Amino acid sequence: MRVNKKYSCLPAEEKGIHIINIRAIEDIGYDQHESTLLNSLSKNPDADCKYGLYFRDGKRKVDYILVYHYKKSSAGKTLSRRAQQNDASVRSSKQDQPLPGKGVQLEMGDSEPHMDYHEDDKRFRREEYEGNLVEAGLELERDEDTKIHGIGFVKIHAPWNVLCREAEFLKLKMPTKKMYQINQTHGLLKKINSVIQKITEPIQPKVAEHKPQTVKRLSYPFSREKQHLFDLSDKDSFFDSKTRSTIVYEILKRTTCTKAKYSMGITSLLANGVYSAAYPLHDGDYEGENVEPNDRKLLCEEWASYGVFYKYQPIDLVRKYFGEKIGLYFAWLGVYTQMLIPASIVGIIVFLYGCATVDENIPSMEMCDQRNNITMCPLCDKTCSYWKMSSACATARASHLFDNPATVFFSVFMALWAATFMEHWKRKQMRLNYRWDLTGFEEEEDHPRAEYEAKVLEKSLRKEHKHKETDKEKLTWKDRFPAYLTNFVGIIFMVGLTFAIVFGVIIYRISTAAALAISSTPSGRSSVRVTVTATAVIINLVVIIILDEVYGCIARWLTQIEVPKTDKNFEERLIFKAFLLKFVNAYTPIFYVAFFKGRFVGRPGDYVYIFHSFRMEECAPGGCLMELCIQLSIIMLGKQLIQNNLFEIGIPKMKKFIRYLKLKRRRSLDHEEHMKKKQRYEVDYNLEPFAGLTPEYMEMIIQFGFVTLFVASFPLAPLFALLNNIIEIRLDAKKFVTELRRPVAVRAKDIGIWYNILRGIGKLAVIINAFVISFTSDFIPRLVYLYMYSENGTMHGFVNHTLSSFNVSDFQAGTAPNDPLDLGYEVQICRYKDYREPPWSENKYDISKDFWAVLAARLAFVIVFQNLVMFMSEFVDWIIPDIPKDISQQIHKEKVLMVEVFMREEQGKLQMLETWKDKDKKKGENCNNHSPRLSRSRSGSLSSCHSYPLDV
Repeated sequence: MRVNKKYSCLPAEEKGIHIINIRAIEDIGYDQHESTLLNSLSKNPDADCKYGLYFRDGKRKVDYILVYHYKKSSAGKTLSRRAQQNDASVRSSKQDQPLPGKGVQLEMGDSEPHMDYHEDDKRFRREEYEGNLVEAGLELERDEDTKIHGIGFVKIHAPWNVLCREAEFLKLKMPTKKMYQINQTHGLLKKINSVIQKITEPIQPKVAEHKPQTVKRLSYPFSREKQHLFDLSDKDSFFDSKTRSTIVYEILKRTTCTKAKYSMGITSLLANGVYSAAYPLHDGDYEGENVEPNDRKLLCEEWASYGVFYKYQPIDLVRKYFGEKIGLYFAWLGVYTQMLIPASIVGIIVFLYGCATVDENIPSMEMCDQRNNITMCPLCDKTCSYWKMSSACATARASHLFDNPATVFFSVFMALWAATFMEHWKRKQMRLNYRWDLTGFEEEEDHPRAEYEAKVLEKSLRKEHKHKETDKEKLTWKDRFPAYLTNFVGIIFMVGLTFAIVFGVIIYRISTAAALAISSTPSGRSSVRVTVTATAVIINLVVIIILDEVYGCIARWLTQIEVPKTDKNFEERLIFKAFLLKFVNAYTPIFYVAFFKGRFVGRPGDYVYIFHSFRMEECAPGGCLMELCIQLSIIMLGKQLIQNNLFEIGIPKMKKFIRYLKLKRRRSLDHEEHMKKKQRYEVDYNLEPFAGLTPEYMEMIIQFGFVTLFVASFPLAPLFALLNNIIEIRLDAKKFVTELRRPVAVRAKDIGIWYNILRGIGKLAVIINAFVISFTSDFIPRLVYLYMYSENGTMHGFVNHTLSSFNVSDFQAGTAPNDPLDLGYEVQICRYKDYREPPWSENKYDISKDFWAVLAARLAFVIVFQNLVMFMSEFVDWIIPDIPKDISQQIHKEKVLMVEVFMREEQGKLQMLETWKDKDKKKGENCNNHSPRLSRSRSGSLSSCHSYPLDV
């Protein structure tokens, strides 16, 4: 059997031992000796407490668990074994421990080693802290006789009076007895809604919380004085497990372990190793035979399963089990995934349009026509020879798939899609706030973090040492200046490191291209560009994945040395740093290909060199857009497949396997403990601790950037994002339900700083797509040629118009090709892509007027596109109200109904007072009409009559 402790606030310091809470024993109904006897006679004592979900009495529910490490001595093990044989040994094996600050130890035998100072200090702090928890009204029960050696558990239960008190402090909105009808649609809208419900019925989750409701309970902040307003028929279920754990966690955070000025809450105790973990329990098992129905099992079947990927998420049940903050994340992810469906359809149409018109594209046909016999200048010095433009036919045809007039329309569409998505989410968020009773909720300032309290304590101790008067200390910017400086230098260094790595990849591309050009095989020379591009992108992908993990750790460390005061401040600063570093890491290679590659190469005879030996890269004859598409697609798909999915599946499985091996090694030491069935808190302790939602949001925000920022170059990005998110939702759900400890439910009415980041990316996407269309693609040069230079109003001659001529006699010494006759004939004039004067001109090789005309058109397009799309986005933002009309009506209706409830209550009180007054008057009249014999005591009778309402 397990040995437990009852804590109380009775003074036990003088005796040096714990005193058992007599009231707790009276509640159970028998003393410790009797409980030992009864437990020994029962077949399965753990079944009474549902294997750890309840206290040993089977009545009080476990709301929270504290876990600590302890050193189990040999004498302690001996006494523990004796406790199973003799019920009198129970108290001696567990209760003979000194209380903090007294230093009294009972003799436990000469064989017991003396604990070190740190273990004693931790034990003293635990005992003082748990005593303070008992004084706060919580009920505790200790369990050290577990299957895990050296691990002790403290089970916490919050009784009804504590729950009511804390619910009033936290201003929790609870459902009242009053129910009202939700406004329903009428006429045509009602018929449309009923048809939609019938169509979508197969994809609705089979949970009660997801069914459409016609009535709703009126909610009001809980008040002990107004308990009659609430439905308290079943007090055990009035506060659900999520709310109970939230209340207990609030008590744990504000309860301190104090000695002089030294103050520690649960966060400080966890940080200092006094406790190793603190978590609420899952509702039960989610798989296996004879498993009792619970919310966790229901979530596993209807949400955290790949077989239900086509169904809607049971968001209300997710919120009920995990809390509003996690519920909002999955609701946002669901809305984002739904909105990707129309974007994917339009992207597929744009791509198919490019495929259908590729054979009608005149520029690519001219490039593939071998009769044109256009000889291009060498791509590198000496080793590279002249080449035919028709050899780049495949690249030109592939570029048209993504570089066509439809991509401009798709860029405008995606900018409006982003604005519509943000407005749709705001409306969905308001509906959830109404359904989850979060209207009017304002987040209060959180408790200070453990690190902040430690820094303040250190500062106050320094001032005391200098004999200065100290008020309530706090950290100022002067205290944080070294951390701010370290943050600034660290972020600049990390950004510089990213640029350096991208520059290194550029050097790799240039040197590899030059090395492959020396190849004697024609196939090797023809596949130089494809080989260099593919290998460079894979290197970029590997570097991005590695640096993502490194930058995440560095961002956390930089935030920790700043010592933010609250968890909210810490989270916001961490998000900002991590997003900045990961954004730069993920998009720098793409920015290089989109806006810098091929811009600063110079011209034949006057190339730009790196380190005086490597020529800058040039774009392919079809432009850099195709290479940008390859770069974007491989990085996006690689990050989603490797980092988001394999890491999320593989790393937790690996950690779980390592924990399993450690536990298996421990179990082999004690066969008796191996035969026991694990308690719920032991099973949950072996799960991975919850690390917050920042990684989950971060990967989706980076994906949102891939979908919107460079969508002009990759119309299929929304489709791949949609396919990834369908898996991501179920993967995250399975992780939360089966792999992680149950997180503490946190109330939140929005997604916080992430919304501002999404809006910023949406605005930036408009600008970037404008520059991609105007500078990276050939859309603007084609328009300029079509309306200014074309002789017959067609695109015939466009390729020749974009190429300049170069006389091979003007090559610098040592840069001409080693084999000038590689094509079988002598070349005198070669062509290169640029707008420059021909060699027979007076200002040969100078920038021509055509260049300035195209540049002016490009800049004009950027200005017009940006302002037009911004205006349309703002118009969409303005025309769609943030709060749905029916929700605003329901909120107003709730306020009116609440006023009516209170007015009726006041009227009832007035009626009761009037009734009492009438009774008082009647009784007074009856006293006046008494006989003379009784009139002697009239004054006494009158006084008693008048005292009646006061007594009531």
